[in-house]
Amino acid sequence: MFRTSRTAALAALAAAALALSACGGSSDSGSSGGGSQGKTLTLWHYEGADSAMGKAWAEAVKEFEASHPGVKVKFEAKGFEQIQKTAGMVLNSDQAPDVMEYNKGNATAGLLSKQGLLTDLSEQAAKRGWDKLLSPSLQTTAKYDQRGIMGSGKWYGVPNYGEYVMVYYNKDAFKKQGIEVPTTFDEFTAALDTFVKAGITPIATAGAEYPAQQIFYQLALTKAARPWVDSFQLYKGKVDFHGPELTYAAQTFADWVKKGYIAKDSAGLKAEDMGVSFIGGKFPIMISGSWWYGRFQSEIKDFEWGSFLFPGAQLTPGSSGNIWVVPEKAKNKDLAYDFIDITMKKEVQNLLGNSGGVPVAADPSAIQDAKSKELIENFNKLTTSDGLAFYPDWPAPGYYDVLVSGVQELINGTKQPAQVLDEIAQPYNDNLADIGN
Repeated sequence: MFRTSRTAALAALAAAALALSACGGSSDSGSSGGGSQGKTLTLWHYEGADSAMGKAWAEAVKEFEASHPGVKVKFEAKGFEQIQKTAGMVLNSDQAPDVMEYNKGNATAGLLSKQGLLTDLSEQAAKRGWDKLLSPSLQTTAKYDQRGIMGSGKWYGVPNYGEYVMVYYNKDAFKKQGIEVPTTFDEFTAALDTFVKAGITPIATAGAEYPAQQIFYQLALTKAARPWVDSFQLYKGKVDFHGPELTYAAQTFADWVKKGYIAKDSAGLKAEDMGVSFIGGKFPIMISGSWWYGRFQSEIKDFEWGSFLFPGAQLTPGSSGNIWVVPEKAKNKDLAYDFIDITMKKEVQNLLGNSGGVPVAADPSAIQDAKSKELIENFNKLTTSDGLAFYPDWPAPGYYDVLVSGVQELINGTKQPAQVLDEIAQPYNDNLADIGN
């Protein structure tokens, strides 16, 4: 889930269109065997090559080509923001890929399913056993109803990994300041104070993309219970944007900036900037997702690092991972189904787990790496305790940008927390009116 700037999205989209128009499509009647001779499966995803998913899916491509003689996989790397901004336009054209990684939730996959841009995968999920491999909680993001709301209805996507937000920390930096791993929220803020007193800004984050809004949401979750999450995410009740959960989040986030826990210049930073700064040892803490785990395993060489669940919270941002979707206008749908099936196989799932990912169908005994075991164990703690609370940008189309703007205002101090809450409430409530809730 490494996300790049959207400034080059339109140029990249144009280049992709030229490339795709040259690759030649065919009908969706082909599958493995002679009927697929000479075909091309066009695959888009935005995982880094060194990430756990990137490694696992590269292996899946090899297995797919080996089991489909004469078929080539045309892989095109895309940035998260690029797909986020252009998916509706691309999938409504004849330049749609055959299979694509896409963000899950009402505002993204749900919106495209409602618009008729995604293929109904319900028959394939039953035929190929995906409905048996994925637990009910992980199926939440695979299914969408007629309104585009997740949790029920038809299958429009298939997740093959899990993910959640955690606290990454520099063990050497903690040791130097005499800080133990915090187990309560008070201990965590005491650790942050210790770093500030030592002249160190503790938390690496990025306000121009998703990381800062996930911290904001995590703070709200420290005051929330499952019914609040169901109201916010699934529209099962009314959300008070000036209630205790979001008021606490906005005020505390603003206070963290004032106290020096979060740098004021982080408002203009992107996720890659954040990750590189943590890898370089410039910040002792980074609050972000499990999608960074494999990269940190590969790239952090100069210090010892670890992770822990956010202290003092029973709920954590997280869910199944992003989902494979098959565009309605895909030219080789059967090949797409075959590729998705391979990513669910134990060999690929085991590789994902041993590379720092969170597999959904691995053999537990095949996970050998100690850090990977810890990662998966923490995810299992969250799933067994019903602790996954999805992500803050999911409820409404365009809400990602609304939250980016709002959190940037908290970092810059250009608006008071109550004003920011008013700003993020309006688009949410407008969306409820649009879908008739």
